[in-house]
Amino acid sequence: MSSEVKAAYSSRASDYVEQLGSVASLHPSDRALIRSWAARVEGSILDAGCGPGHWSAYLAEHGNVVRGVDQVPEFINHARQTYPDVSFELGSLDQLSDGDGSVGGILAWYSLIHNEPSTVPAVLEEFARVLKPDGALLLGFFIGAEVEPFDHAVVTAYRWSPDAMSHQLCTAGFEVTETHTRTGRNPKPRPHGAIIAQLKRTARA
Repeated sequence: MSSEVKAAYSSRASDYVEQLGSVASLHPSDRALIRSWAARVEGSILDAGCGPGHWSAYLAEHGNVVRGVDQVPEFINHARQTYPDVSFELGSLDQLSDGDGSVGGILAWYSLIHNEPSTVPAVLEEFARVLKPDGALLLGFFIGAEVEPFDHAVVTAYRWSPDAMSHQLCTAGFEVTETHTRTGRNPKPRPHGAIIAQLKRTARA
């Protein structure tokens, strides 16, 4: 996350929490997908780019061992105060504090949408570093016909085609196992995508 993105979210953190800071306010198909994915994860889950912590808390409520990490201090402060039984950490997704092969699954739910495309490979490589062999990744993003920027409510974001994102994942050592798409609700019916991928056992060989 760039300093510009960090500053933009810091300045609008309270608005974000009010509008999107609860699982109940989000699409039911997203809840179902994340829950079914997490139920299959073996080991702890890292909620990478956890925002105000609602998905971390949701997974913890369903029995997962989970830790959230985000670069926006206002989000981490809110998460710690609102969900005191869940662990949250201030940190960058391209320099995680986790040891090699120590995490069972990573939820990156719209965590990379503001990354300039050339910076995405480094984050995916860091995800691959901390995941166990055969570890699971669930990545949510906005879909477009090609990789292109658009005017997001907070700061410039990027659309990715499922094929382009899958290529990035494969290059980082993942095998794509599922791809999901849906159209968002009005007034902004943007196409949404999600990819489930598994780290290949030979990725770090």
